[in-house]
Amino acid sequence: MSFDPKSPVTHRSVLTVAVPIMLSNVSEPLIGVVNTAVIGQLPDPYYIGAIAVGALIFSFIFWGFGFLRLSTGGLSAQATGAGDTPELVAVLARSLMIGLVAGFGLIALSPLIREVAFDLIGGSAHILEHGETYFNYRIWAAPAALSNYCVMGWFIGQSKARLAFMVQLFLNLTNMALSALFVLELGMTSDGVGLASLIAEWSAVTLALVLAWSVLRNMGAHVSWPRILDRGRLLKTLGMNGDVMIRTLCLVFAFTWFTARGARAGDVVIAANAVLINLFEVSAYLIDGFAYASEALVGQSVGAKNRARFRAAIRLTSIWAMVVGLSCSLVIWFAGPMLIDMMTVSEAVRETARIYLPWAAISPLLGVICFQFDGIFTGAMATKDMRNMMIVSLGIFMLAWWLLEAPFGNHGLWAALNIFFVARGVTFFSRMGSLERRAFA
Repeated sequence: MSFDPKSPVTHRSVLTVAVPIMLSNVSEPLIGVVNTAVIGQLPDPYYIGAIAVGALIFSFIFWGFGFLRLSTGGLSAQATGAGDTPELVAVLARSLMIGLVAGFGLIALSPLIREVAFDLIGGSAHILEHGETYFNYRIWAAPAALSNYCVMGWFIGQSKARLAFMVQLFLNLTNMALSALFVLELGMTSDGVGLASLIAEWSAVTLALVLAWSVLRNMGAHVSWPRILDRGRLLKTLGMNGDVMIRTLCLVFAFTWFTARGARAGDVVIAANAVLINLFEVSAYLIDGFAYASEALVGQSVGAKNRARFRAAIRLTSIWAMVVGLSCSLVIWFAGPMLIDMMTVSEAVRETARIYLPWAAISPLLGVICFQFDGIFTGAMATKDMRNMMIVSLGIFMLAWWLLEAPFGNHGLWAALNIFFVARGVTFFSRMGSLERRAFA
């Protein structure tokens, strides 16, 4: 491996990791923007609501397994920092084994998942009908999606951001192009959007595995099954994955609860919230480029036992994240009305989205700190802290929702979401001293 544990963290090294991830990340929520815009050309608002509900279910399902990317990235970064090539190979193999088993398990359980999820979220009969159609197509992409998480985390941990960029951009552009083709040209509706996701996921994971094989070949690495199946390392990996899975489920539950409460307010409100959440997600994925950079640089520093490098990684990535977060908030504030009009032709949805636009505008700025801490704690593999602080933050979110939604309606719902971001930042900050002491003990 070419990693030098004594190399300093500079603005250039941060941007080398962050910029490709930002470019690929921003295309991911653009899938939601494009799908919303494509399906929004149909006259009835329930089409937007159906895709929003269906996509949120998959956010809960797939993001629930986001630990595969997070834990693989952290372990890959630490193995890179320690110069442990055999463990770097084993990290990828263990993660892919878990991802494939989980993906095919989701397919087997899909009838139960579909029934429970749509009953929980609710919505009109039209939303449920078209949402289930979307679900029935996209669930078959589960093994590919989870395997892709593994390979992406593995690349990012080694600071091979360009490879992650290539795969993610290919996935997202393919998805967007196929959605537009199936809906606008072939006359499909929610089935077309679901089929586009299915084809794109399997195409992308094929590309990712080819690139990973090329990296391993260039390393001269060999697969060692005794190392991969080492009981102690395997149990440690599973334990870390369990912690991060609980953390991720709490995160996705908060967004799912947000959407579910909006759905109960009617088709127009859920459609307006979907439009605004897409704007926020574009910003969040841009900011997350620096969280990914902190994950890689912090993890490598911990693996190399270089405390000065660790602190520099946190400082420089956080400065850049704050700049991008503020910029995103300003863009949403001033350009929001124009972006809303581009995403839907429904006047009722446009008017409603404008009412709640200020909440979406402040969300990126309030979310910067918690996004950064996600990257720092993942790189250090402080998984128990990640789990515990997220549980506390979710409790604060639910309390805020309970206090604010009844008197303030959808405004209260948006306020609770932003309180959730602040709570995550505060609780994670309280654990930073302990994290550094453990990492460099």
